[in-house]
Amino acid sequence: MDKMQKPKSLLTNLENNFDESLKNEEFKKFVSKINLKRSTLIKYTSSLEESFLEYCHCKDCKNILECQNKIRGYAFLPKVKEGNLEFSYRPCKYKLKLDKKNKFHENTLVFNEPKEILEASFSKIYKTDKKRYKVIIWLTDFIEKYKNDNHQKGLYIYGNFGCGKTYLISAMFNELAKEGIKSAIVFWPEYLRDLKASFNTNEFASKFNAVKKVPLLLIDDLGAENATAWSRDEILCPLLQYRMDEKLPTFFTSNLNLEALEKHLALTSSGMEEVKAGRIISRIKQLADYEEMISKNLRK
Repeated sequence: MDKMQKPKSLLTNLENNFDESLKNEEFKKFVSKINLKRSTLIKYTSSLEESFLEYCHCKDCKNILECQNKIRGYAFLPKVKEGNLEFSYRPCKYKLKLDKKNKFHENTLVFNEPKEILEASFSKIYKTDKKRYKVIIWLTDFIEKYKNDNHQKGLYIYGNFGCGKTYLISAMFNELAKEGIKSAIVFWPEYLRDLKASFNTNEFASKFNAVKKVPLLLIDDLGAENATAWSRDEILCPLLQYRMDEKLPTFFTSNLNLEALEKHLALTSSGMEEVKAGRIISRIKQLADYEEMISKNLRK
């Protein structure tokens, strides 16, 4: 008898809870739009209450930052399927708008760089320092030239730490990403460590080819790595050679000018190898123009 009474008691409680919720006219309207029998709806009372609460939040919401739902930008909503109710989180209009706005980020690969670099924008760049003007103008001109001919020379920017070299090129990449153009931003010292760790695996080829063949490439902080014959002759040299042969625009940032970079690349555990280092510098000069940018340290 106890086993028979418990389901009946549970059903009675569900009915009471459902009827109590129906006293709210807005909830009643919300439920009335669901084309199911009362006996079916009663079984989902708690989920319907949760869904109704999130629905109400969405009705009064002005932007995604005001979202009060459990998952920002999503609402827990019901859907009738084969005579039953299914609940799922669906994006709101603000989330859909934001996703559409930021969809261009999918065109930029970022290796070991802070994710905020994806937010780099010409509208946010520091413009009061005239020492940055020449580089900003060069990058602005590149955008227009690239749209007409994608076989352009890139740029090697040499300058002091924190002056915004990476940010400026990333902002340019983001502008072109909005046109569907793919790019990669690679923090060179960490990228080499990742490549070395994945050596003799399928992952190695995937990481290397992604950078080698991408339409636009930024090798960030070249010269900050520990110079080795392997990184210079087996990674950097074939990478630059491929991009030179395919006329793929390649950009570089460094704290070293080309003369200092050549000395850095020449000195390995094998001793001074000026000829091999010179080959790298020769390829960089064919791939990119050169600009010095000594400016205020914006990271302080």
